[in-house]
Amino acid sequence: MIATPPPVSLDPTDPRMAFRFSGGRLCLNFAATLGTRHTTPIERLPNQAALARWIAEAGLADGPDAVDASSTVMTDVRELREAIYRLVLAVMHGQDLAHEDLARVNTASAQPDLAPQLDRVSQGTGDRLQPAIRWMSGAGAGAGVATVARDAVVLLSSPVFTRVKECENPECSLLFFDESQARRRRWCSMERCGNLAKLATYRSRPRHSS
Repeated sequence: MIATPPPVSLDPTDPRMAFRFSGGRLCLNFAATLGTRHTTPIERLPNQAALARWIAEAGLADGPDAVDASSTVMTDVRELREAIYRLVLAVMHGQDLAHEDLARVNTASAQPDLAPQLDRVSQGTGDRLQPAIRWMSGAGAGAGVATVARDAVVLLSSPVFTRVKECENPECSLLFFDESQARRRRWCSMERCGNLAKLATYRSRPRHSS
């Protein structure tokens, strides 16, 4: 078995450090903060500022400045992320769930989380109003992390978990919730891995000289 290289953290301006939100569930998007797990893992949560930015970009806060992550222990955050990832894979493959991973997720889930609120947002046509969710809490980054853990608990114990898949690109490790009508989604996103697969198929076709 080939050992996986340790995660690397790139310059924050590197495009590969951008957060991915194609998972369809909060906890799966959180797992994606460690990118390219099957090749050279990229650590997208190297510090508290990155965590605050992820919470904001995930829609759990109005912006990074609204998230107090100053007391957050990043090692604990990353260990929770990996526990969620391992539990998802274990359930997908019918394997035993590690006691340590269950305990870590349950402990995080038991902490005060964010309070969902209905927001009156105008959407659609005419004067129709479609309520949207906003989150309200003064508990800091810990509440955002607890909200992620609770989403993992709900998803892992739900009958709809069968819709969770891993991107079929062998170099991609992203997990996603398949919401397609036929349940035939294969890629984390067509714009990314789907198009790469199409290009690879096209290039592998034999060329016929005229």
